[in-house]
Amino acid sequence: MEHFITLFFRSIFVDNMIFAFFLGMCSYLAVSKNVKTSFGLGIAVTFVLLVTVPIDYLLQVYVLGPDCLVEGVDLSYLSFILFIAVIAGIVQLVEMVVEKYSPSLYAALGIFLPLIAVNCAIMGASLFMQQRISLDPLNSQYIGSVWDAIAYALGSGIGWTLAIVLLGAIREKLQYSDVPAPLRGAGITFIVVGLMAMAMMCFSGIQF
Repeated sequence: MEHFITLFFRSIFVDNMIFAFFLGMCSYLAVSKNVKTSFGLGIAVTFVLLVTVPIDYLLQVYVLGPDCLVEGVDLSYLSFILFIAVIAGIVQLVEMVVEKYSPSLYAALGIFLPLIAVNCAIMGASLFMQQRISLDPLNSQYIGSVWDAIAYALGSGIGWTLAIVLLGAIREKLQYSDVPAPLRGAGITFIVVGLMAMAMMCFSGIQF
């Protein structure tokens, strides 16, 4: 249980997909113009992570790993194809649900909702999970069960959501701020993201 909690909080604050690895920056910068759409996309990304990472873990452990299906055969080279297929299927499901139950959010997210399928944060989480299976079980990053995969996926999704909602709130305030003309738009946004990443680095000193 302790490892589960450690992995969960580490994925939010220390191994944050945005501030530690800068994954998923396209939609992060494009959609984070207000809190509502930022939160909507964050929930969608979290849900996709929460479903795809455990499924990809099971595929890696019981299908793709050495000697899983055939003795002496390692199918890990197929991981990219299968992981992408799982992600694309879940994103399609999320897109249909959002379009049906929240047309306004669907319209606000626009092209960036189906683009979750190619969001590198989603694929990155599955690849990090695959890498961490082989770590020492005493390592705080180790993923050794489907529950560890769920904790890692949920923490990564919440960390990504937290990052985009915070930026959305700041950008809403910036609309009413006296920002120097040369820095308006992308300039001040990149400065804010850099400062937020530097602030998040404070958590890297916490011993898990």
